[in-house]
Amino acid sequence: MVSHVTAPTAEVLTSLPDWVTLVRAPNPGPMTLDGTNTWLLRAPGGGCVVVDPGPLDEGHLRAVAGHAPIAAIILTHSHEDHTEGVPRLAELTGAPVHQPPVHATLDVDGVLIEPVITPGHTADSVCFAARHGDQRLMLTGDTILGRGTTIVAWPDGDLGDYLNSLRLLAGFEGVPALPGHGPALTDTAVAARFYHQHRQARLEQVRAALAAGATDPAEVVALVYADVDRSLWKAAEWSVRAQLAYLSRESQPPQPGLDAT
Repeated sequence: MVSHVTAPTAEVLTSLPDWVTLVRAPNPGPMTLDGTNTWLLRAPGGGCVVVDPGPLDEGHLRAVAGHAPIAAIILTHSHEDHTEGVPRLAELTGAPVHQPPVHATLDVDGVLIEPVITPGHTADSVCFAARHGDQRLMLTGDTILGRGTTIVAWPDGDLGDYLNSLRLLAGFEGVPALPGHGPALTDTAVAARFYHQHRQARLEQVRAALAAGATDPAEVVALVYADVDRSLWKAAEWSVRAQLAYLSRESQPPQPGLDAT
């Protein structure tokens, strides 16, 4: 059996580079862990790039705005716990907002930020590969969390896309991950491979639940996520629906004329 994961999936990063600051929003909860991580990237003497302003909390947003000048606001995906505060922060700072998924590379006073398109958690999820000097980081939003595993937010999220995104992130060996929730991790690739293996194991559990007679997502959740607190079952049902959609596509015979050539 695959148990519910609550620990970090790679070693925790014990210190941040001096060009990175974390301002954590005061919105802890079962889905947000310790709260939404608002990451600030800034080269010495340069403008600040804000990643995921978080919820509409005046104290939090003023703390972020206090790191002026703010050169840009970028977003890993459109969930409200990451984006609700965007209009207010833009009002406070006058900074331009780059909506997800961002396709343009940003160079802000020597901090280079390149989007890595990673749909799956949501359709618009994007990670950001950031570099300053010889230091590299990956801002992972909710695609990889600092503790535990994330959901595939069906119907917007898609499991096939998510597995492909994890395979992509598994190529960033030794690059620290700055997640949307939870602690920073030392290695994006290690976490991505763990997530991929965990998702594949969950798929096997879903297959087994269907073979045992489960007929709807709620019944699958009760069997597969029996070790998870019931307060999280609704969120687990989103992932189960994404898993069922994935298995349904997997079982469909290829259509005439659509074979790969």
